[in-house]
Amino acid sequence: MTPEPTATNLGAAQPIAVIAGASGFVGPAIADAFREDGYDVRFIGRSAAVTWDDAAAIAQLIDGSAIVINLAGKSVNCRYNDKNRNEILRSRVETTRALREAIAAASAPPAIWMNASTATIYRHSTDRPNSDDNGELGKGFSVDVARNWENEFFEGDLPHTRRVALRMAIVLGDGPATNLLLRLARIGLGGPQIDGWWFGHNRYRGIGPTPTGSGRAEGHKTGGRQKFSWIHLDDVVSAIRFIRDADTIAGPVNLASPNPSDNRTLMGILRKAVGAPFGLPAWRWMLEPAMGVLRTEPELILKSRWVVPGTLTEAGFTFEHPDLADAVADISGR
Repeated sequence: MTPEPTATNLGAAQPIAVIAGASGFVGPAIADAFREDGYDVRFIGRSAAVTWDDAAAIAQLIDGSAIVINLAGKSVNCRYNDKNRNEILRSRVETTRALREAIAAASAPPAIWMNASTATIYRHSTDRPNSDDNGELGKGFSVDVARNWENEFFEGDLPHTRRVALRMAIVLGDGPATNLLLRLARIGLGGPQIDGWWFGHNRYRGIGPTPTGSGRAEGHKTGGRQKFSWIHLDDVVSAIRFIRDADTIAGPVNLASPNPSDNRTLMGILRKAVGAPFGLPAWRWMLEPAMGVLRTEPELILKSRWVVPGTLTEAGFTFEHPDLADAVADISGR
């Protein structure tokens, strides 16, 4: 159901959707969907018409909008040195604060504000899944980033704006994570990634006002069976439309397939999708130096993310791509 057009914000005849941080592959897909639904889509970002350093322009754009979706934040596909750690946190918290302040000051605030979050907020889990109504939060850098991000999002009172934190699992589509995994499978490196011991480092230590965790990188003997929670890009877009139109949904919402997999199964499906006859396994002692060369972190593929979509499922949302093999086949076919 498409909302009724607003009469404010420059007298626009269409309802206005404001998308912040739409430079990745998720943002354009959401923008296209909202245009199809009859929205006038406008953007905030580093290279958009309205930039983050122009508080007055942000306030003017927000006032009278029907919906705000914030995807802003530095990519976590990098090395967690001090500079990157600080920017990962700052870019999420400060952009969220800027939007919250603009919505709080608006004479005609949006009816709904969705803010990106991450399923990485949950602990390394191999014993049970984490739903959005009973999940157990983890500790350390990535969790602290997510926790501070959501704290900023839900801060204060916005009586006329429904807020939803989108705890997204790994999104399968034409993005960096999917393309990297498919490329590894094509060149014969599509075996399982196996966690284990490695020299101590503190790149995963906590961050923010109340940092958590021991500060040490913990190895887990998962044998390549660490859980892999995921969601197809099409289902991300459909879920956002569904949440927009479901007035009762608020708070943190897991965006993840109801059928999480594990690393070994994932890599087998990827090998089949690209026609690779074999895939060499990679242990942590191989991944650590390799990921250093690639300027990214082993945690991104070694953490066991076991996340299920409790709120969406209970509300009656239907996934177009609930099966991993079908989702990978669709993406690789595109």
